[in-house]
Amino acid sequence: MNLILNFRRSCVTGILTLLCFQSAHSKTPVSKTEVTSLATLPPARNKFYIGNREPLLPTPLTKLPISAIQPDGWLHEQLKLSADGFTGHLPEISQWCKFDGSGWTTPGGWGKFGWEEAPYWLKGFTDLGYVLRNPRIMAESKKWIDGILSSQRGNGYFGSEENFKTLDLWPNMAALYALRSHFEATGDPRILKFMTKYFHWVASLPREKILPKSWQHIRGGDQLDSIHWLYNRTGEKFLLDLAKLTHERTANWTDGIPSWHGVNIAQGFREPAEFFLQSGNQTDLDAATRNYLTVMDKYGQVPGGMFGADENCREGFTGPRQAAETCTMVEFMWSDEMLLGITGNRAWADRCEEIAFNSLPASMSPDLKALHYLTAPNQIQLDRTNKAPMIENGGDMFSFNPHEYRCCQHNVAFGWPYFAEHLWMAAGENGLAATFYAPSVVKAKVGDGTEIKITEATVYPFDETVTFTIETPRDVEFPLTLRVPSWSKEPKVFINGEALNFSRSDESWIQLKRAWKNDDRVQLILPMDIRVKVWEKNKNSVSVSRGPLTYSLKIGEKQKRYGGTDKWPAFEVFPTTPWSYGLIVDEKNPASSFEVLKRTAYIVNQPFALDHAPVELRAKGKMIPQWKQEANGLVGEIQQSPVRSDEKVQNITLIPMGCARLRISAFPQIGDGADANDWK
Repeated sequence: MNLILNFRRSCVTGILTLLCFQSAHSKTPVSKTEVTSLATLPPARNKFYIGNREPLLPTPLTKLPISAIQPDGWLHEQLKLSADGFTGHLPEISQWCKFDGSGWTTPGGWGKFGWEEAPYWLKGFTDLGYVLRNPRIMAESKKWIDGILSSQRGNGYFGSEENFKTLDLWPNMAALYALRSHFEATGDPRILKFMTKYFHWVASLPREKILPKSWQHIRGGDQLDSIHWLYNRTGEKFLLDLAKLTHERTANWTDGIPSWHGVNIAQGFREPAEFFLQSGNQTDLDAATRNYLTVMDKYGQVPGGMFGADENCREGFTGPRQAAETCTMVEFMWSDEMLLGITGNRAWADRCEEIAFNSLPASMSPDLKALHYLTAPNQIQLDRTNKAPMIENGGDMFSFNPHEYRCCQHNVAFGWPYFAEHLWMAAGENGLAATFYAPSVVKAKVGDGTEIKITEATVYPFDETVTFTIETPRDVEFPLTLRVPSWSKEPKVFINGEALNFSRSDESWIQLKRAWKNDDRVQLILPMDIRVKVWEKNKNSVSVSRGPLTYSLKIGEKQKRYGGTDKWPAFEVFPTTPWSYGLIVDEKNPASSFEVLKRTAYIVNQPFALDHAPVELRAKGKMIPQWKQEANGLVGEIQQSPVRSDEKVQNITLIPMGCARLRISAFPQIGDGADANDWK
């Protein structure tokens, strides 16, 4: 296999980039660039993009319109695969997404087809079409939007008869996101009138009937977000009262964790921070961070950015074989994206990337034509065997199937589109911020209102170099802000080939303010060192990371189809190579225990695949023969490290977690000292 580093033509790095910069025509000297290192971004309003209307507090970052960002490279491939996969074709597959007779589109339609599934899917499907500029998907999503708009009653309520009878507003919260995206993309004047009429109806309900005990009670933050979104566009004062009432009627996330259901946590934990924008109460803002840390400290002591909730978090079920729903992943990412905008704290971007690159890809087959309900850091067989009670739900939770997994099958649709929409955000002083890194093009108004285009060339997260090329019709001054991930300790920045000097004390964000000229180029280098993390709360197991990617053992896969159709098969995955390895790590210099091999050429295809891993790590390990697969197909519980093994030392290969559907990501550590333990 060719292991020579082979870059795409669009990716310019290292010496080639510097030579290109140095040969460019004369630019504004670097000395005329105002460079500021920031720990967090301050709240600010942007003149050209809709942020918070007073009295709501301004936010450090503001979402750009859905049409502003065009993904490229590997990210475009994820979106294209989504369009060609089950997300783009759910009406062919799912009984819940049949347009004719749906409770969402047909007066008196089938009640059981009017709950969360169709709006879950439409929330992502709509954005997928507009982000990809896909005519088929845009036309189909508009048909659904028109159907939903036609369902509105004279009193303002919309949706299915069944939901109206029970006053269940939860599914409507999901549907509103699709309507919002449609408005962003088209300016359709019907949307604001529709939402205003609907929220007048909600406000007219008796207080005790607004968000009573159910999903809507736990997930009221989704309604709060749409109320604030509408207020920022209409200024209707009653919306502020309804926002306050929504907060008061939502489960109390300010004082603790009111639900230990995985998806509820991923959606609900952020709600107090949303209301902070109206209350100005620091306690509300702090509550979201406290909620996150409380959950992760107990159930998230594993690699991949998720927490163990194979429906609910459960006492004693905290190890790396405990899984997370695919629903939980995408909702957690959306909460991170939202909190990044509210706080300007780069930690939320780091957390979102950790999930997006390490956990989300493995929840679906590489062609994105199937998914499974649960994904764990350690998961060595994806079969249909019942794994309860070690896994909370009985039945098939692990196999890949585009026809089952009712909530996740539909809700996963918005994961990649929303991520793509947040690569860039509007910032203070009419500037732009690069918040997540991926190949893309952004068009936005900056400075004095000049519309510019920035082309971002990179193969991040697989490589450390990001290059930005600015196109502008005239010189324009504005701040360009770059996020420095927490794992990058010595970032480097070049403008037109010249190195910048900046403070190393507060470098969560690097802000570059200057009069930008056409064809100015900025190169950001984020050195990706090897890091070994010891999970003390999970038997001193270890995980290995490089940059934003964490690595898993490369395990051979054998697929076995058991159902579905030829176009949309359902299948199990079984291991064909040994998996029960412990890692040998030099405690004094952990990074020296690994060799990095780059195969960047694979990024032109789907990089999150077993045989297409763009980066591999060579490591050494020993088999632990006593570490067995359980009868139900689960990997055995991990035991206390260091572990004694008399087996021979072997060379083993690690690949990014996102490439590994079968995976060991939390490893026992091999030792031979007095503190070494026998595996029992």
